[in-house]
Amino acid sequence: MTYAKTAAFTQEQQQLARVAKALAHPARVAIIQFLASKQTCISGDIAAELPLARTTVFQHLQELKAVDLIRGEIDGLTVCYCLNTELLQQVHQQFTGFFLEATAGAVCGPEDACSC
Repeated sequence: MTYAKTAAFTQEQQQLARVAKALAHPARVAIIQFLASKQTCISGDIAAELPLARTTVFQHLQELKAVDLIRGEIDGLTVCYCLNTELLQQVHQQFTGFFLEATAGAVCGPEDACSC
């Protein structure tokens, strides 16, 4: 019997990895920043704000929506997109804890010799 290798990791580790993967493209980061700057749902053309084709922006929106970083409501022929601030706050806390833990121990910088 086989199982997904991800099952061996905690839910928090899996969530951080999913979000990191979703944010691993500058267009998706730009979309999140654009939606955050508006502080409201956007039903207009997000593609007009980015240097990408409308279909490309739609694909990036779908990736962000798949991990629930953004939400979209269909209203006739338009879709209203907004940030899932609850999830963003949760992920912010998780990433903060992750980086604090990762940087709390011995430091091995570019000038330092590792003591491996």
